[in-house]
Amino acid sequence: MKKILLAVIVLSFSGFSFAQNYNDALRLSTPGFVPSARVLGMGGAAVGSGGDYSSAFTNPAGLGLIKNTEIMGSLNYSIFNNDALFFGKQTSFDVTNTGLTQIGFAYPFPTYRGSFVVGFGYNTIKNFNSTVKFNGFNNSTNSMIQDMVAVNDDIAYNLGLSYPVYDSQGKYLRDATRILGHLNQRGNLNDEGSIDDWAFSAAIEVAKDVFVGASLNILNGTYKSQRDYYEEDTKDFYPASMLLDPNDSTTADFQSFYLNDVLDWQLSGWNAHLGLLYKMSLLNVGFGIKLPSKYTVKEKYSVYGESYFANASYSTDPPSESSVEYDIDTPWEFSSGVSMDFALFRFNADAVFIDYTQMKFADGLTSPELSANNNDIKELFRSVVNYSFGGEVEVPFLDITLRGGYALRPSPFKDDPPEYDKKYYTFGVGLNFDRNISVDFALVKGSWKDFTDNYGSNVSRVTEDISTTTALLTVKYRY
Repeated sequence: MKKILLAVIVLSFSGFSFAQNYNDALRLSTPGFVPSARVLGMGGAAVGSGGDYSSAFTNPAGLGLIKNTEIMGSLNYSIFNNDALFFGKQTSFDVTNTGLTQIGFAYPFPTYRGSFVVGFGYNTIKNFNSTVKFNGFNNSTNSMIQDMVAVNDDIAYNLGLSYPVYDSQGKYLRDATRILGHLNQRGNLNDEGSIDDWAFSAAIEVAKDVFVGASLNILNGTYKSQRDYYEEDTKDFYPASMLLDPNDSTTADFQSFYLNDVLDWQLSGWNAHLGLLYKMSLLNVGFGIKLPSKYTVKEKYSVYGESYFANASYSTDPPSESSVEYDIDTPWEFSSGVSMDFALFRFNADAVFIDYTQMKFADGLTSPELSANNNDIKELFRSVVNYSFGGEVEVPFLDITLRGGYALRPSPFKDDPPEYDKKYYTFGVGLNFDRNISVDFALVKGSWKDFTDNYGSNVSRVTEDISTTTALLTVKYRY
């Protein structure tokens, strides 16, 4: 969820710079879905079940129910659609992604009694693909240009959009601009990347029908966000008779301003997941604890600007670039679930507790930056409970299993209305070709609302109606 624009303008006499903020911690702390079509088909609920490699992510103790060596892989196709409303104009845009999201292996060791199972695999546990596109006329007296000048950013000056102000003794005071809003604003923001996971898992039956398990997850990934933003004088509010710099005739008849900024992350980290499963005749009960993920973010940021006048143009070529490295810790996750098995029908339900106020910037920034960011996190966020429900029914004599489910991911921001909660409806089908090979397919439809501020707060706001469609195919081989 992008509550403010990813790029924040801060005071910098060398140009444009990027400030880390709570959105960065949230981006890494929001959980993804398990890359297994069988689990997704039932709303992602599987803490109380188990029996295949996907248990390494829902509840590692569930690996203990595996009876045969298992290899599985998943292929994902997703669509992210954003209907954006900006000053009365609606723009729809979408982005698609296809990728191999899982290759997993599980091996049950021969035991005299009980079970001991180990698993290993590669998994894409989250993707960042999203987009927003907007276009509208802002008739108010504000703009990105004014916002930049307010913090004396050199980009506005270098593009001829501002000029220096001096006192009576000739001492520099500040920069000023003759831009007073009334501009057409348009642009697009595109995010891409993913977090991948190398998981090492094991489960053991410590007593009859009581299983414990653990996973060690090595995390790596990338994230890239690119914004193209324009402000244009489409109604000739700044005519040829107006110089944006009173001492520079080339700044007459302002036409447009363009800003491009790119945020690029390289991610590495780790976490661990512990689980417990108690198996009864018709009911399984599971519990899990996921330790905070420890991420190191290697960040590069670049920004480039252009301005156009009737008889001149300016640019900040080459782009201004900066880099920084810092650490982020995600919150603890506590999960519980049940699985009820009634012959041909199974019902699963999960609840996952996450306290987002426990997100934190751990290292790499200055003490004031760490303190400010972590205080913002405590003031803006809350704890939530994510719910998942689902079931599957076997069709007699056809070796077909039909599935359906629902998942609710409440907004982690305090006082957000329900329309900002993420809601997912899931559907699935499983085909068993013989005792060794099965193919599962899942379709997930998600929807929620969000907003993006181009600058400031609610002065250039894009309201977003987001929908997602994900199709996942999983092939499993047992021997």
